[in-house]
Amino acid sequence: MTKPVCVLVGAPGSGKSTVGEELAALLGVAFRDTDTDIEEMAGKPIPEIFIDEGEAHFRALERAAVLAGLASHAGVLALGGGAILAEENRAALVGHTVVHLSVELPDAVRRVGLGAGRPLLSVNPRATLKYLMDQRRPLYAEVATATVVTDDRLPGEIVAEIVALLKP
Repeated sequence: MTKPVCVLVGAPGSGKSTVGEELAALLGVAFRDTDTDIEEMAGKPIPEIFIDEGEAHFRALERAAVLAGLASHAGVLALGGGAILAEENRAALVGHTVVHLSVELPDAVRRVGLGAGRPLLSVNPRATLKYLMDQRRPLYAEVATATVVTDDRLPGEIVAEIVALLKP
């Protein structure tokens, strides 16, 4: 069975895509983002999935994308911020190298902006993001084999820390 070199989890704005792409390039492996997989499966952007079919449908697509990525991707795999909400996804992460990219609210807000293209952040984005981060932080900690703080750090510094963690 193929297995990712590293799975990245974290809140919106934690750097999963930016750090993931840089990490994959440095390791000489492919980068894959389950949110991109979901958009390809659905044939439309995530905000449209939320509007047209609702969050439950999106989460079902997300579970399928996470399980497929864990089973078939040998590079760096980034999961959407809410993927860890599903017990099935958390269970599937057991035995994988999972790095939680930790971010605090001010940095997350600065990186994400306030809601553009993020359906769960469309109403009162700062308060909603804080709520989502508080709700999900224990779940990120539950699945993580390592946590890397991203606040006030450049992507290269974060990548270097993850590479050091990946060495046997």
